[in-house]
Amino acid sequence: MARYSFSGHESFYCKSLWLKKGHDAANNGLNFNSPDAVAKLGVGKNMVSSIRYWMRSFGLLNEQGLTEFSKYIFDEATGKDPYIEDIGTMWLLHYQIVKEGIASIYHLTFLDFKREKKEFDREQLLSFIKRKCNVPEQKNVYNENTVKKDIKAFLQMYVAPSDTRSIEDFSAVLIDLGLIKKLGENKYAFAEIPSSAINEHIILYTLLDIKGESNVLSLDTMQEVALTFGLSISSLVEIIQKLVALYPDKIAYTDNSGIKNIQFLEAIEPYSVLDFYYNQK
Repeated sequence: MARYSFSGHESFYCKSLWLKKGHDAANNGLNFNSPDAVAKLGVGKNMVSSIRYWMRSFGLLNEQGLTEFSKYIFDEATGKDPYIEDIGTMWLLHYQIVKEGIASIYHLTFLDFKREKKEFDREQLLSFIKRKCNVPEQKNVYNENTVKKDIKAFLQMYVAPSDTRSIEDFSAVLIDLGLIKKLGENKYAFAEIPSSAINEHIILYTLLDIKGESNVLSLDTMQEVALTFGLSISSLVEIIQKLVALYPDKIAYTDNSGIKNIQFLEAIEPYSVLDFYYNQK
């Protein structure tokens, strides 16, 4: 079990233009820890740290440098959506941050907490995280003030602010997904996303990324995908059935007495799927 982390963002949520800014800086050889990073990025020292944190959390930057996914989306010459104008890119980034687990609250909230609560408040999420940290593997990880700040940044990423005059608060990179709704003062709910809201090729890329070397995906994996994207299992099955119709020689879906499986009959290159999605725009 990897150790959880709830700090690093310096209390800043990720703004839409930060990932492109971070990509370009890293592509030009910037060391985010160097003294001149503040001047080169044109932001304060804490924001430099925050941008680096979000680059890592979204799987765009690792110890070797920029990842293939970062170059695919953000490259100035060949990037498919450098300024994150397409809703499909936002879904991909959401999937990335949940999958990577570097910012632990995203994985914990969407894949674990969501199984327990459809509606929640900040205190319930705080108690859940405290409970998850109360195991020997997570000794000394939990700090209440740190986790409270993480919850605040997490909610700012997804929840549209009630004050529509505050334009700055609408700049969070994932806010347009509508995955979490505010019900009232300190009351939130996970939204159920209709199958029509997510292009089937975005889901196909996700399935291919998750499956790795395996050619079969089980119901448990399907449930994780559904939780990640806010889909019911029936909505996810609708999308899978679309994919089977599009790729009958490459994808099969079976449901035998409730035992659901997706089988990949032939290899499909994940980035070719994204090419098809972006090229049809």
